[in-house]
Amino acid sequence: MSRPSKPEPSQPATSRPDDRRRPTDASADDTTQLDAEASREVRSRSLRLLGELLRPRRGALALAGLLVVVSTLGQVAGPWLVSLAIDSAVPDLMDGDVDTLVLVGSAYLVAAVVGGLCAGAYVRQAARIAQGVLLDLRRRVFRHTQLLSLEFHESYTSGRIISRQTSDLEALRELLDGGLTGVVSSLMLMLFTGLSLFLLDWRSGLVLAVALVPAWLLTRWFQKRSQVFYREQRTTSARLIVKFVETMTGMRAVQAFRRESTTEADYGRLSEQYRDANLNTMGLNGRYQPGLVLIGNVAVAVALALGGWRVYSGGLDVGVLVAALLYVKRFFQPIQQLGNFYNSFQSATAALEKVSGLLAEEPTVVEPRRPVALPHARGALRLDHVTFRYGDGPVVLPDLDLTLPAGQTVALVGTTGAGKSTLAKLVTRFYDASEGRVQLDGVDVRDLSTTDLRRAVVMVTQEAYLFSGSVRENIALGRPGAPQADIEAAARAVGAHEFIMDMPDGYDTDVNKRGGRVSAGQRQLLSFARAFLADPAVLVLDEATSSLDIPGERLVQHGLQTLLSDRTAIIIAHRLSTVAIADRVLVMEHGRVIEDGTPDELAAGDGHYAALNAAWQDSLV
Repeated sequence: MSRPSKPEPSQPATSRPDDRRRPTDASADDTTQLDAEASREVRSRSLRLLGELLRPRRGALALAGLLVVVSTLGQVAGPWLVSLAIDSAVPDLMDGDVDTLVLVGSAYLVAAVVGGLCAGAYVRQAARIAQGVLLDLRRRVFRHTQLLSLEFHESYTSGRIISRQTSDLEALRELLDGGLTGVVSSLMLMLFTGLSLFLLDWRSGLVLAVALVPAWLLTRWFQKRSQVFYREQRTTSARLIVKFVETMTGMRAVQAFRRESTTEADYGRLSEQYRDANLNTMGLNGRYQPGLVLIGNVAVAVALALGGWRVYSGGLDVGVLVAALLYVKRFFQPIQQLGNFYNSFQSATAALEKVSGLLAEEPTVVEPRRPVALPHARGALRLDHVTFRYGDGPVVLPDLDLTLPAGQTVALVGTTGAGKSTLAKLVTRFYDASEGRVQLDGVDVRDLSTTDLRRAVVMVTQEAYLFSGSVRENIALGRPGAPQADIEAAARAVGAHEFIMDMPDGYDTDVNKRGGRVSAGQRQLLSFARAFLADPAVLVLDEATSSLDIPGERLVQHGLQTLLSDRTAIIIAHRLSTVAIADRVLVMEHGRVIEDGTPDELAAGDGHYAALNAAWQDSLV
């Protein structure tokens, strides 16, 4: 009953061409304005996130800035020292004076060594900053994803979350590890090179300034188009990952229904879209970089022609001309590096928008500011005129008023969509009621801390998920550090001890990913043992026995009675053999309770439960 997944902030929903309507000029302007405001908000959110990550590293950033300044000064000093060597040191040497050449050569060597050492130190410092930012971001994404409510996880596919943690963070890593280092040094080199050229010979500086105009126009053209192409690249990459994850996760269904060819065709289509997106970005880059090279070479040629004429006419020294040509040539090399950086920057910007969008998601179930303490819950439940809908959808539970005394085992029966699982999600506070209150021992569950609520209420679902690790660790999930005796007692209580001991290493057996070493029924028994060890006041079983075969179900019946004794229990099951152990049965239809009584009372009547019970009895015969 989850809401449809909504498009990501950087993926605005588009309509098909044949569905579009020609808007009025005013509506078109309004739409454009809204799109522009949304884009500005996304960029602003992304920059805020980057600022939050960099703010604790201000000192390290200042040191990196100092190192790059010193390194750049060392590089920029080279052409100027070359001009001194040509115009001063060489003539002095011809006159027999070696001191000037030694002094200039020593200065050149010192500048090169200092510049190189500072450049290496800057790269290491920037790498430490980048890896620290990535570490914080990975932890932040993982922590925030865990804090988000079940409503988010039921609408946001696992493939998209994996894409945030893998390809998007990888794009940021490429930017921070190499691109950011290169762009800062490139910008500093361009700035100092331009200033040095103007100080050395302002006429040659004017040549450089004129050449900057077409370079700037070309860069703006590249910027506008690459922003669209790289966002499309990130989007197609995420879609490809989602399709792969969904196919691998549902491989059993794919093979059972012989959908290999269909899924292969879908994956091939998405792969082609990803290829085309990459080709678009590469094609754009293939026009941008050669354009910069051409502009740089033309600028050098013009500077050489004008400077050569001035040398010929006596208005310029040869050394100054050589230094000016070196400066002009060196100025355009960083621009090419900036072009390469902009590729990474656009990809990383699109990735940062995705990640910041995930981090901007707000939990719909929030921790109370002043929680009411409930360290020892009894398990009395009260649904006080509860109304619930998923998001803006239709009402699922209309004005449900229900009391469940402490220690009572209640079975919920009804057709699919009757509201049984929704009721369980409200009791466990995976969702909050739209109207009314859900109370535990007289306290609204919205006023309980998550720690107290999760200790008091435990839910066992149809999918008995086992994490990689030992059997012992999986049983102790709800009570870490539990002694071995308690773990074994929990397993014995639900009938799991025998098959655990038959495993290669007993309780130390690694169940592998998703419980690969145990059957579906055995996984369910381990989940019962986990719940028994947690010892909650309220236990919710949502189709928890559906994975058990008939012998397995009979085996677990005694364990269930042990598990449910002295605690409030809500059992959602279609198998009436499980319902039979309940003290009370509630038959639900369209979110309302239409029958309420003991199993025997309802079976003896002529209602919905009586019909279900008769059909079940006939199936046994």
